[in-house]
Amino acid sequence: MENTTLKLRGMSCAACANSVENAINSVPGVSECIVNFSAEQATIKYNPKITDIPTIQNAVEAAGYSAYPLQKQQLLAGEDDSEKIYRQRQLRQLIQKVTVGGIISSLLLIGSLPMMTGLNLPFIPAWLHNPWTQLILTTPVQFWCGYSFYINASKAFKRHSATMDTLIALGTSAAYFYSLFATLFPGFFISQGMMADVYYETAAIVITLILLGRIFENRAKGKTSDAIRKLIGLQAKTARLIRNGQEIDVPLEDVQIGDIILVRPGEKIPVDGEIIEGTSTIDEAMITGESVPVKKQPGNEVIGATINQTGSFKFKATRVGTDTVLAQIVQLVQQAQGSKAPIQRLADQVTGWFVPAVIAISLLTFIIWFDFTGNLSLSLIATVGVLIIACPCALGLATPTSVMVGTGKGAENGILIKGAESLELAYKIQTIVLDKTGTITQGKPTVTDFITVHGTAAGNEIKLLKLAASLERNSEHPLAEAVVKYAQNQEVDLTNVIDFAAISGSGVQGLVDNHIVQIGTEKWMEELNIDISEMQEQKQRLEYFGKTAILIAVDGTIQGLMGIADAIKPTSSQTVKALQKMGLEVVMLTGDNQRTANTIAREVGIDRVFAEVRPDQKASTIQRLQKERKIVAMVGDGINDAPALAQADVGIAIGTGTDIAIAASDITLISGDLQGIITAIQLSRATIRNIQQNLFFAFIYNVAGIPIAAGILFPFFGWLLNPIIAGAAMAFSSVSVVTNALRLRKFQAKAII
Repeated sequence: MENTTLKLRGMSCAACANSVENAINSVPGVSECIVNFSAEQATIKYNPKITDIPTIQNAVEAAGYSAYPLQKQQLLAGEDDSEKIYRQRQLRQLIQKVTVGGIISSLLLIGSLPMMTGLNLPFIPAWLHNPWTQLILTTPVQFWCGYSFYINASKAFKRHSATMDTLIALGTSAAYFYSLFATLFPGFFISQGMMADVYYETAAIVITLILLGRIFENRAKGKTSDAIRKLIGLQAKTARLIRNGQEIDVPLEDVQIGDIILVRPGEKIPVDGEIIEGTSTIDEAMITGESVPVKKQPGNEVIGATINQTGSFKFKATRVGTDTVLAQIVQLVQQAQGSKAPIQRLADQVTGWFVPAVIAISLLTFIIWFDFTGNLSLSLIATVGVLIIACPCALGLATPTSVMVGTGKGAENGILIKGAESLELAYKIQTIVLDKTGTITQGKPTVTDFITVHGTAAGNEIKLLKLAASLERNSEHPLAEAVVKYAQNQEVDLTNVIDFAAISGSGVQGLVDNHIVQIGTEKWMEELNIDISEMQEQKQRLEYFGKTAILIAVDGTIQGLMGIADAIKPTSSQTVKALQKMGLEVVMLTGDNQRTANTIAREVGIDRVFAEVRPDQKASTIQRLQKERKIVAMVGDGINDAPALAQADVGIAIGTGTDIAIAASDITLISGDLQGIITAIQLSRATIRNIQQNLFFAFIYNVAGIPIAAGILFPFFGWLLNPIIAGAAMAFSSVSVVTNALRLRKFQAKAII
């Protein structure tokens, strides 16, 4: 399966988005398509052996719209030139039409005042309220300004569907052609005892107001992508390369992997790489959200788009173009903004039948009004009002605009949210499980104690350390790294290992200098029938102080142990308390022994602990919590956390961890700071509240607006909604929803005391 993103053109409402989505999903080989009306994009998963992008584009065109693929190479280029030109042309045309429509509508409104008020207003020229003059003025507004409504409505008709444009075309056409008939054949109405009233101003003003609303809506929608533009704007434009001993400035796109780049104080780092010369402090806040500058030295990694502060240094480029951290962040945010939240399904179901239902209601309104009153004019006003006010745009914009702003705001705070579903689930979290090593603790354990059965006599300690460190050098476990580093600090020469084996969750073993060496847990030693009684007291003492004790056996006999401590992160305790105050149950999960685990948990304030859990058992532990009918989040950073991250309802990866853990997660904390969990949950809650507000107002607007437009208040108060007011309300309903979503741009994480 492959993924692609198509840029869409021609959509005017949520019903259009549904039509495009259905058209693409009907293509054989397409397994999933999500259309984001707000972003005007379709995110598609398809089988390239069955279909291809041109076939999908043809399906979109057959539905009456157009599409073109967004290339990965355009990722950091932002909006391409063709799209900018298209948007500028569209906006220019809208402004021209609104200007013309506004001038003509004003004249029509003035000319219609005598009819609307029933008063003789001598200051209004007679020619201005002449029906023939109004016909001449209205016709260009109806068929030039409103041209797009007719084109889109006809496309929808050909595919046996209906959209917002259908409603507008029907409503304004009803007002225009009724008025045209009254202008051409006024005697017909007089013979029926009726006034030959015309409603040209209704058609013209409604079209003008809707186009004006689209200008505001498009400008407001453009602001929802501010986060993407800010991220893209972070990158440097050029890089200073060292080639043949000379410094040369080249465009960013010319930088290649392996190039040596010089960065001076105050400059942006152009691409990702590794420092080879010099030291400095770097401001990484724009990528990680971490406000404190980070000290860097040779061997440390640097991230493109971050800012060098104090010193000059040279680094080797390791990732360029679309492989940089910034590019991956932009891509993840774009994917998240193009995704669809489960809460949107109700809105999609409603918009699927909404427009046909509105047309049916409008016809029923006309029949009822005409049957009871016999007044064609009143029947027409009520019918047109229903058609105009019942636009489903607000429903279609309610969710995607909030998701776009919310995920973008997350990226600004160093939180990558993979999709709208993850954002919504984070709102529902009840239990949050924290892995110990690398999550609660620093993940950089060091050897604090080394104890042998025979003490330090006759070099026993050095000999045993050589055997242990030589074996551990073959392991990737953080504890193994601590042992090797300890041996290197003691200047112990290491040797080769034969038949190395790592037993998951237990330990390692191998043949070192013709000795069978086994290093691991007490439980594993018991399984190997190795007596550890000589080291039991020392082991318990180390564990009492929160240290991890690993046992060392040589040729089947216990020879020593090491105490390894992993410092707790400064923010761990504060984060745990804050999560608990937010009403969340906090659980610690670790493969460490129960005594050490309890000590760490006690220090950070966690009551529930799962200890001595092997990597293959972590996912089942998450399942156990889920069986308690809880929405569970798992926070981890290692390869062995990946299954648990995938199993959890919401997987949260520490950005300083492994790529596998990040790939398996739903949310990534780039900085590795646990306080990012609080920000992520608060942002999720704020976003879902915003979506709920949008959906509430969108539903209420239509639920209340349609009956009022149909004339439900007329029998009680003698008041009938003017189609002009209906058009204004419809036009600005979408703007209000987008404006409400934009409030999320002011989101700031709240400190929980």
